[in-house]
Amino acid sequence: MPVWERPEPQPRAAPVPLNRAKIAAAAIRVADEHGLDGLSVRKIAKELGVGPMRLYDYVVNRSELLDLMVDAVYARIAEAGPQPGWRATVLDIMHRTRAAALDHEWFADLLGARPHLGPHALAVGEATAAALSQAPAVRDIDDLQRTLGALNAFLAGALRREITERRTARATGTDLSAWQAAHGPYLQRMLATGRYPTVARLVVDGAHLDADETFRHNLTTVLDGITEREGA
Repeated sequence: MPVWERPEPQPRAAPVPLNRAKIAAAAIRVADEHGLDGLSVRKIAKELGVGPMRLYDYVVNRSELLDLMVDAVYARIAEAGPQPGWRATVLDIMHRTRAAALDHEWFADLLGARPHLGPHALAVGEATAAALSQAPAVRDIDDLQRTLGALNAFLAGALRREITERRTARATGTDLSAWQAAHGPYLQRMLATGRYPTVARLVVDGAHLDADETFRHNLTTVLDGITEREGA
């Protein structure tokens, strides 16, 4: 039986009461600090102040634990209030998802890995699909499936790239400015050869947007492309 439908174990007389929500919250704190590779039953139990074996009354394996953690993050995304129209609804959900992923970087590692079927994940999926189904170019279920697939692919790719850049900067102690300073002279010499004219235009004349502006601009471009196709 899926963890979502399995009843919580009966409360026991113990100094520290447990439930799945409490376990998920502790696991999220551990993952936020140590990443998914550092997530272990022992660390979660220590965070809760209980013995590790008690956790197996509530989750039978790591997959169930990840499901609970992911759905707890989706609960935050699902808090989006009603927006004026389908487009505003989709944009709000996408921006909330990005904000949640930046707060819980491990969340992006699990996007697209497998379907998320918890109640809050399903609520977010329903809200997104219902909004996109109202776009003028989405005429039938096939259009809706393709549109959802393209939007989710963009979201997973954009979040993973942004979070990978953040992790790299932390691991190397080199931010974007320092990286540009270190590699700038080499890049200038290569561009001066004239062999890469289009890359040169991008580097010299292209807008250098910050992460917020980049996500907002690219999301708008993708949404325009998949919901307002010419001739649709």
